[in-house]
Parts: sequence; C-alpha cells; structure tokens
Amino acid sequence: MRSSRFFAVLLSLLAVSASGMAQLLPDPTANTGALSQAQKGGGTSQAFAPAAIPTLAPAPITNAPQPAEGEVKPGENAAAASTVLAPEPKESNDFQDFIRRSTGKTLPLFGYSLFNGMMSTYAPVDRIPVTADYVVGPGDEVVVRAWGQIDIDYRATVDRNGDFYIPKVGNVNVAGVKFQDLQGYMKAAIGRVFRNFELNVSLGQLRSIQVFVVGQARHPGSYTVSSLSTLVNTLFASGGPSGKGSMRRIQLKRDNKVVTEFDMYDMLVKGDKSKDVRVLPGDVIYIPAIGPLVAIGGSVNVPAIYEIKGTPTLQEAIDMAGGLTTTAEAKRVTLERIDQRKVRVVDELNFDAAGLAKTLTDGDLVTVRAISPRFENAVTLRGNVAAPARFPWHDGMRLKDLIPSRDVLITPDYWIRKNGSMTAEIEGQSKLRNDVKNAFDEVNWDYAVIERLNLADLTTTLIPFNLGKVVLGDDPQFNLPLQAGDVVTIFSKNDIRVPVAKQTKYIRLEGEIGQSGLYTALPGETLRQIMARIGNVTPQAYLFGAQFTRESTRLMQQEKMDAALDKMERETERNAIANAQNASNTEEVQGAKVELEGRRALLARMRAIKATGRIPLELDEKSTLMNLPDVVLEDGDRLLIPTRPSVVAVVGSVYNENAFLYRASKRVEDYLSQAGGMTKDADLKSAYVIKADGSVISHQQSGYLSSFSGQRLAPGDTIVIPEQANKVRWLKEFKEWTQILYNIGIGAAALQVLK
Repeated sequence: MRSSRFFAVLLSLLAVSASGMAQLLPDPTANTGALSQAQKGGGTSQAFAPAAIPTLAPAPITNAPQPAEGEVKPGENAAAASTVLAPEPKESNDFQDFIRRSTGKTLPLFGYSLFNGMMSTYAPVDRIPVTADYVVGPGDEVVVRAWGQIDIDYRATVDRNGDFYIPKVGNVNVAGVKFQDLQGYMKAAIGRVFRNFELNVSLGQLRSIQVFVVGQARHPGSYTVSSLSTLVNTLFASGGPSGKGSMRRIQLKRDNKVVTEFDMYDMLVKGDKSKDVRVLPGDVIYIPAIGPLVAIGGSVNVPAIYEIKGTPTLQEAIDMAGGLTTTAEAKRVTLERIDQRKVRVVDELNFDAAGLAKTLTDGDLVTVRAISPRFENAVTLRGNVAAPARFPWHDGMRLKDLIPSRDVLITPDYWIRKNGSMTAEIEGQSKLRNDVKNAFDEVNWDYAVIERLNLADLTTTLIPFNLGKVVLGDDPQFNLPLQAGDVVTIFSKNDIRVPVAKQTKYIRLEGEIGQSGLYTALPGETLRQIMARIGNVTPQAYLFGAQFTRESTRLMQQEKMDAALDKMERETERNAIANAQNASNTEEVQGAKVELEGRRALLARMRAIKATGRIPLELDEKSTLMNLPDVVLEDGDRLLIPTRPSVVAVVGSVYNENAFLYRASKRVEDYLSQAGGMTKDADLKSAYVIKADGSVISHQQSGYLSSFSGQRLAPGDTIVIPEQANKVRWLKEFKEWTQILYNIGIGAAALQVLK
C-alpha cells in the first residue's frame, strides 16, 4: 500500500516537472510571429527570424508598419524582448566520438560554438546605413521632404509595381533605382511640376525578402530577412551548420547558379569576409556535408577538430590551431592515422623542416606534447623556510650553499604576526599578550631530509641530516653534497614532534603570584618546580581555588561534550518522532510539539557552553606551594591563583539565590537557611556542591557516617539545589545530561547558562 502511494506521489511530481519544462521549451510548430523579439535579433520584421523551423514553408512578406528599434511589439513584454536564447544541445559527429574514445578528451568542432546561444544584442541589419549601390524595390519605404515652392513631408511604401505616390505630384516609378541616384531621380520627377525647391530623399523601413537555408543546417527552412542581409547574417539567423555540416564550403545559389562559396574559416582565422555577399529574394544558402577532418590536440592554443581542404601540411594545421602554447615541447609530434580505412597506425614526427612539411589526410589525429615539469639544474628548498623556492645547482654544491644562514629559516608568518601585533597596538587593540605564544614555528634542528630520485631504478632515497650541525655548528661532516633534482625539506617542531626535553613551552602564571607573567618552562619542569623557581604567592592568594587549565585537556573535554550532545540530540529527535506517531488527539500532538521545542532550546543553550580544560589540583584549604602536584608542564598551560573569596553561593530552587558570608562554623544547612530554605519544587536528593577547586560533592555521596546538610564548606564553594523534574519527564533526562556535562568539565561559570 505504501509502495503504491509512493509511486503515485512520484508520478505526480514527474507530471508537474514535465509541465514546467514544457513551458520553458520553445514550440517547434510556432511561426515567425510567435518568436520573441530576442530570437529575431531586434524589434523589426526585417530581423533574422526563421519563418518556420524546421519546415521549408514560405513565409509571407508583410509591409505593415514595424516598431522602431528598442520597441516591444504588441503582445510581447519587456522581459521577452531581452531574452537570451537558451544554449542548444551540443551536436557531435562520428569523428568527434572517435577522438573522445581514443584520447579520453572531447575536442570541439572548430567554429561551431560561434552559433551557440545567439543573444538579443545581435543588431538587426536594417539599422545600418544603406549602401550607395542598394537598389530600391517594392516594399521599401521612401521618405521625401521638400521646401520652397512646394512643401512636402511625406513617406510611403513602394507598391508592387514599383510606384511611389507623392501628393500634388503623382506616381513616380522608383523600382530599380540605386540609392545613390534616388535623390536626383526624385528631384527630376518633382521638377517636372514645380520649380524653386529644395529636396531631401531617404529610406525608412526596408523591404523584407525571403531566402532558403537548406542542407546540413542546424535549423533549415525559409527565412524572412532584411533586404540588407548578407550570407553571413542569414547563417547566424539559421543557427549555422549542424555538427555534420561544412563550415568551409557554404554556397549561395541564385537561379540555380553558385554566386559565391564562403569559407567560415577565412573569417574566423584570418578575419577575411570579402566573399560575403548580399542575399536577394529567392536565394538559396546550401550547407553541404562536412568535409575531411583532422584533430589537433595537446599543447596548441586552440585544440579542436578542423575541417580541411586538400592536404595541408603539419605546419599549416598547427597555424590553423593558433600555434603552439608556451609550454609546448618543440621536439616531437605524435601523428595517429587511419590507414586505407582498415587499421590505425602511429608515427612520431620531429619539429624540423621535414616533419612540419608532412601532409595530413582525413582522420588524422595530431598531438603536441607539453614539456616535462622536470628541472635539469635545480635544487628545491621547501618546508619551514623563509622563501620556498628552486635554486640553480652547480658542481660541488652543498647544503651550506643552499642554507647559508639562520635568516633562511625564519618563515614569513613570524613577521606577519609581529607586524599584526604592532598594528593592533597602534589602533588601541589588545592582542599582544596572545601573540607572544606560538609567535614562531620553531625549527627542528635535529632532523631535516634530502629527497633524491635514483634515475637508475626510479626509487626515492631519503637522506636525513642534522640541520643544527650544518647551520649552527658549521660541521663539515654534515654539510652533504647536493645533486641536481634534490629536494631539501626543513621541518618545524610542530611538524615532527621532538622529545619533551627539546620542546619550547610557554606557561602563563596569573593572579596572586609575586611575578605574574608568561614564562618558558625548562625541559621536564613541573608545576611545583616552576612556582618554586619563579617566586612566591601574595598573602591574598587562595591556593585551594587555583585554576590549572591545559589546552590538550580542553580539546579532549570539548570532544566528549560534543559527542554527548550529539547523542542527546539524536535521542531528542527520535523521541519526538515516536511521540508524534503515538499521539491520538490534537492535544497530545501539540504537547509533543511543545516538548520538542523545549528540548531543542535547551540543547542550543548547552551547545553554547565550552569546555574549560580545568584540571583539579587536589589541594585542601591548608595547602602550600609545596603541595602542588608534580605534573610535567605542557605548552599553553595556565595557572590562575585567585584572591581568597569571602562568600559561599547558593543557587537553584531556594527562595533567595545569593552569596552569603563565609563562616568556618557554617554547614550546608546553615547557608540554605540563610537563603530562605528550599522551595516546594526543590530536589534535595539531587543537590550538590561545586567546590572552589573544581571538584563536586553530591547528596548521593553522603553515607551513614556523613550528612550532606552537615557538610562544612570552603570559601568560594557553590551549593546547587536542582528543581524536581518528575513533573516533566524529559527535564529529568536533561538534569542527568547536565550532570554528565559538568563531570566532563564545563566549569562552574556555565551554571548560569544552564539555568
């Protein structure tokens, strides 16, 4: 049943998609009048527009007034007038498919992309100046203006008999008159009736003519075009040759005779359009089948499949492809040939006079290789260096020649960080203290390596060396000789971890310390040792509340927190789906929705909490510096010794959340009493105390010999009384998750966020 419903929905979606696509695709049965202004190339009837695609039915010629350029014809809107034609599906021929199977690459047919995606910016040819030899005929609009003894401002269209009627003058036959002679011809005709006048004659809208595009055209058919149109103009209107049509032997036929044969390559390669002629009514543009083809690929400027005439040489073919690229290898060319339509053979030609004079035939594939990226005389220095680069190799070259001083090993990042710190200080920002740490990726002086290719068996050999003894010690024993092609890699201490004793560690000591600041820890130094070396604490120091944080611990805590929250989120969504499916009425559906929104809101607040990386130091209120643990320091460790607080905080389900003065004699119950006691919704069994040192004591840890309410507290401790969650089941789950997150290490500061 579900499967049937699924397929029904799928079919309906497909139907909607099909109907939507049908609105986007052109109607192949539409006539010229239905074409958009963009498809016509402008706003006039003389623009290039097929009368019917792909039929050859003749298109009627109309002499009706046409909108001026830029106007929108009736029934069209501005959007339609500026439409860009969608690209048509790419056509391919058998040879193109053959080359793709042979090389794995698709080479285009040269020049055919010129006719792809014709745009409305293609100007109509009736908006260009009329040439002097243009012959006036039926359908042309003549504009006559005269002043003096006669006042004329008149325009009319030449009728089918070639006559042009002028008021007060009569009919004037202008058929066959050239435009350059029209002014004098009309003045003579009017001069037979009037004297003493000035005259100006021009042409308005020009007549449309009908031509035919046949053969291997992309859109064969009859086309109504401007009388100024040429062979090339009409080709653009028809979309040009198809993938199987010739670009080089396009014929214009008139009265069954070839008027001209046009080679599009002359225009594309040489810019020569001299054989383009104007079309006349009834002309036929014939596009024959494509001629012999050769493919030219590889390192040429215009790799493509070219139609050839005769038997061009290799040099002529490369010139036709735009010449060699900058990276072409001018040594050898590969020629693949179909021999007598039976087998394929391959030949390799030299880039010399004899090779370039080799003639090409139909079906040849020419491949020009690119030069090898190999350097003949270079040594590469890369890695933790100032400027990774290639350097010229010479006989006797050694490591010291490549790395002459320490300056070569200072990376740009160091100066960028330093300059950025100075800029921040100038602009009044405080970033400097954070920039001291890791301001420089320190060099690994113990290990660097030479990578060398063995040309005999093409194996790679790694030759390690002690960088410090080469650069710092100037030890000739480690100043190894270099060979051409060697790659020398310098590492930092972060790239390859060095022994602990050689790691540089920045430790931050803050708070109530005699000399707070940023210090470099000695190899293997512990927290207790660095405090003994740096100095003592102030009288106000609260060692029990010391906060020791570590970056590696913070990352581990954050990873565990993210995993826990991800699991909680999955359970939330899974429970929401189950509740929605089990809901039997509107109230239960609404309740499930409210519960889901509440869960998501709490999850978002918990996501905002970040791990602190705090490690409890397991001290008591009487501990001294000698009681600090002997934990070996890591880079980025931070010890903050706060001032001794004088309060204990009470938060949660109490009547007065507040901080109360610490007294040594007070117990948990005393502070709760000062807070007004617990509310009726308080959950005493889930209560806990967050100690100032970061540890937690919960009510559930209380046994027979101890009572949670009777616990003595220390300054800075916080009593937390949660609210009962039994009334709302999912809040109980949330409280358990909160306890888990805190145990991971979110810190006491996150309590306010969780509230």
